[in-house]
Amino acid sequence: MDAFGVMIGLVLLFGIAAFVLAVVGTVKAAKAVATKIGRHEANARRAVENATLKAKTFTKVGPPGQIAAVRLGLRTSLDGTRQVLESGLPQDGQLGESLALLGRLDAHAAELDGELRMLEREPDTARIAAKLPELRERAERITHSAETMRWAAQDRMHRFADDELSRLSQECESEAGALRHWDTSGESSSASASGSGSAASSASSASSGSGAGSGSGSGAASGGAVRAGLTDGKSRPSAEELLGLVDPLAKLAQRLRKPSAGPTAG
Repeated sequence: MDAFGVMIGLVLLFGIAAFVLAVVGTVKAAKAVATKIGRHEANARRAVENATLKAKTFTKVGPPGQIAAVRLGLRTSLDGTRQVLESGLPQDGQLGESLALLGRLDAHAAELDGELRMLEREPDTARIAAKLPELRERAERITHSAETMRWAAQDRMHRFADDELSRLSQECESEAGALRHWDTSGESSSASASGSGSAASSASSASSGSGAGSGSGSGAASGGAVRAGLTDGKSRPSAEELLGLVDPLAKLAQRLRKPSAGPTAG
C-alpha cells in the first residue's frame, strides 16, 4: 500500500511539473508573439505616418506643409541611421554605443515631433510663424547628429571592408604563388635530373670503356700463351688442306717419313 501511494505521488508530481512547464512555455510564446505583433504594428503605423507626411508636403502649402516636411526629414534621418547601425552591429560591436546614443537622440526627436504635431493643430498662424523657426533649428541639430553618426558608421564599415579586401588579396596572391610552386620546382628538378643523367651517362661510358680495354688486354695476354693466332704461322693449314685436295694416305706417309726427334738405338 505504501509503494502504491508513493507511485501515485510521483505521478502527481510529474503531472504538476509538466503542467507548469506547459504554462510557462505558453506564456513565453504568447509574449514573443505579442512582441512581434507590436513591433510589426509599430512599423506599419510608422510607415503610414511617413506616407501621410509625404503626402502633406505635396498637398498642403504654408506652415502645415513646412511642419510636415520637418517631421518627415526628422523621421527619415533617424530611420536611416538606425538601419545602418543595426546592419553593422553583428560585425562591429562598437556600434552598440552609437545605437545607445541614437536611442537618446530618438527620445529628443520624439519630444520634438510631439511639439510639431501640436503646432500643426494650432489655429493661430502668428504663433506658428513664431515657433516654427525654433523647432526647425532643433530638428536640424538632431538630423545633423544622426547623419554624422550614420556617415561615420558607413566610413568605418567601408574602411574595414577595404582592410579585409587587402588582406584577402594578399592571401590569394600567396595561395596563387603556392599553387605555381610546381613550375619552379619542376624546372629545378628537370635541371638537376638532366645534370645527374649526363654525369651518370659519362660515368657509365667511362666504366664501359675501361672494362673493354682491360678485357682486351687480358685476352691478348692469355691468347698468346694458350692458343695460336690466325696469322702467326703456327699450325696454319695449307691451301690443299683447305680445298680438300690432299690424299689422306699420302699425308700419313709424309708424317711417317719425318725423322725422329730422339737418339737412335745404334
